[in-house]
Amino acid sequence: SGPFLRPEATRFVARWAEPALGAALCGLGLWIATRGGWLLPVLGLPLAGLGAGWALLAWRRLRFAPEIASPGLVELDEGRLRYLHPRMPGEISLTDLAELRLLSLRGRRVWRLRDLSGATLLVPLDAAGAERLFDAFAALPGLGSAGLVAALDGPSALNRPAPPGGTLPAPALADRLVWRRSGQGLAPV
Repeated sequence: SGPFLRPEATRFVARWAEPALGAALCGLGLWIATRGGWLLPVLGLPLAGLGAGWALLAWRRLRFAPEIASPGLVELDEGRLRYLHPRMPGEISLTDLAELRLLSLRGRRVWRLRDLSGATLLVPLDAAGAERLFDAFAALPGLGSAGLVAALDGPSALNRPAPPGGTLPAPALADRLVWRRSGQGLAPV
């Protein structure tokens, strides 16, 4: 006998489980709040707010969990971001991060991270483990999860494939600054 669910259904359930749990918690809180009395709304409304916040954050995280289409693996361990790839591996400390950009290279969207020393690291959005970057980037001062989603949903120039015969699209169309460290110590571009 085989598995109960097809692999596609299993992936769908796993992908949407966290937003669904947040929405269910919100619904439970609203149900409790509407049961009457003065105590139940005091308990139910904060529970509903917690569930709504959890569902919203989980929905935003979904943007960072695309189908894996790029080679390599993203690891995040104790503030160190590693991209393991046979040709262009790299590592960067998130505490030394100076700039975060969203690029389109050969029709593929990538994060370009630059540290205070000027070293850069390119990480495809559709690499295995890239969903771990959401919480790391959202913790950058002044960015937040809404800023990350806005960067991904921005102008469609980043979604266009590279022109035929070209390796890189025009930088003005394919490069968007998402975050830059404020203050001293920023290495020149």
